[in-house]
Amino acid sequence: MRNLFFTILIVLPIVSLSQVITTPPASSNLRAMAEWEEVQALTIAWTDYPAILKQIVAAGRLETEVIILSDDPASTEDYLLSTNTGGDAFADLNNVTILEADYNSIWMRDYAANPVYVNEVDSLFLVDWMYNRPRPADDASPEVIADYLGLSLYATTEDPYDLRYTGGNYMSDGFGTAFASELILNENDGTGDYNIVYPVHTESEINDIMNQFMGIETYIKMPALPYDGINHIDMHMKLIDEETLLVGEYPEDIADGPQINANIEYVLSNYESVFGTPYNVVRIPMPDSQSGLYPDNGGSYRTYTNAVFVNNTIIFPTYREEYDTTAFRIWGEVCPGYNLVGIDCDNQGNNIISLSGAIHCITHTVGVADPLLISHNPLDDTYETVNPYAVTAHINHRSGIENGKIFWRYSGATDFNEIAMTELGENNWTGSIPAQPAGSVIEYYISGESISGKVQQRPMPAPEGFWTFHILGEVSSIEENNVVSFGKIFPNPASSITCLEINNSIGNFSSIYLTDMAGRKVMDIYNGQLKSGLSKFFIDASTLSAGVYQLVANNGHSVDVRNFMVK
Repeated sequence: MRNLFFTILIVLPIVSLSQVITTPPASSNLRAMAEWEEVQALTIAWTDYPAILKQIVAAGRLETEVIILSDDPASTEDYLLSTNTGGDAFADLNNVTILEADYNSIWMRDYAANPVYVNEVDSLFLVDWMYNRPRPADDASPEVIADYLGLSLYATTEDPYDLRYTGGNYMSDGFGTAFASELILNENDGTGDYNIVYPVHTESEINDIMNQFMGIETYIKMPALPYDGINHIDMHMKLIDEETLLVGEYPEDIADGPQINANIEYVLSNYESVFGTPYNVVRIPMPDSQSGLYPDNGGSYRTYTNAVFVNNTIIFPTYREEYDTTAFRIWGEVCPGYNLVGIDCDNQGNNIISLSGAIHCITHTVGVADPLLISHNPLDDTYETVNPYAVTAHINHRSGIENGKIFWRYSGATDFNEIAMTELGENNWTGSIPAQPAGSVIEYYISGESISGKVQQRPMPAPEGFWTFHILGEVSSIEENNVVSFGKIFPNPASSITCLEINNSIGNFSSIYLTDMAGRKVMDIYNGQLKSGLSKFFIDASTLSAGVYQLVANNGHSVDVRNFMVK
């Protein structure tokens, strides 16, 4: 990631230095970045709705460099450093860069270039399509960003690769699958509503262009919505991760609700996630106006899915409290641990949603040059209470991976237990969380460290963010305070005789044992009737190899796990 602390940079004027490449990249192993990945920059164009833009900058610069294209850098700087409808004055302009540049509109998402990697995690470059509006300055602005960041820029502007497209109608899962509306077909059939050149391509040719420039192998296209005038999918859906779709929901038979539902059913019936699993669909309300209007009777296309990931922060539009409260809850449930920032896009003077756009539409991001990629299919709820829970992940970095780790805990616990992962080959890693009794709720996340020393977590905001799964099954009706727990463990670290204190609230059959950090049992310490109250057990650590282990106590109603180090 670029340095997070630097002062404003004003470039006067911008002169394009990059060579725009109009043929596909030489490498065939391309990966279009997903939006939830780590980014080095958030980009916006400083024009209309400065109060909204200022709030985006305020939230974004805490996570990454914010690059602002401005035709009047001094005025933009003055707005940020002053108190106005965008909020309090910035104390400084750390992590903000202002580039003098021409543009035609605020809709950065639609005309900015998209990040792509070679070999999954190497050689970042940008891909720029022909913008689907007659706005030449907007269409040229990707060169400004590419020049500033020193990135190669590929453009689909020359036959046979000429492609008319728009960023609000594109989402990638980061592993070769992309989503769009059928607008992509309509704007490449030789005709269109604006006085610009519309290429003529078959669907197969469009798919091939996306594959050659961006590595898209599965290109899912859905019918346009009747009341969405721009037909951009970011107005009603959002890819949250590789298998989760956040989808806008209207009341039954209202506006685009029926077509959205039909489109999602089409996706679920015909496509699977990169994990080979059905997509998980989470619904979030599409608010009406205060007078009850929806898009089918003149209302604006109010949506909470029009959001942008900026590393550990998610910025999304808000409208009014009765809906916003629900939106915050749902976003928090599907993206736990993220900093959620809502910006009013429906307020008098800042009613940008009336133009069929919001936060995602006016922002774009550029991925980091050296991503540490972690992809994991989260564990589902299970009835398994005997065998450990295998956790597998794809972990990759251009320097290679030094280690992978699983961190897990019981819901409500403070500390996470650490388990080392082992490499399976082809950048896949595995480890196991020990089996737990029915009724347990487990929280966990994955960490990877590259050979170069970079560390990354997934979910990215871990340990504040984590995945959760439940151990299902019948839970004993005995009182809830039937708890077994470790007391003092001394010495720890140990090299010889070690004393373990066990507190058991009831007298019952219990087991105490030692595992390695992969969850494999290495020593049975006790199996039998354990009295209530305090008991002491002893093990000889000199029989164990040096390293970190886990002590496990299980009385059938609760489990306690403690790290134990042998030196």
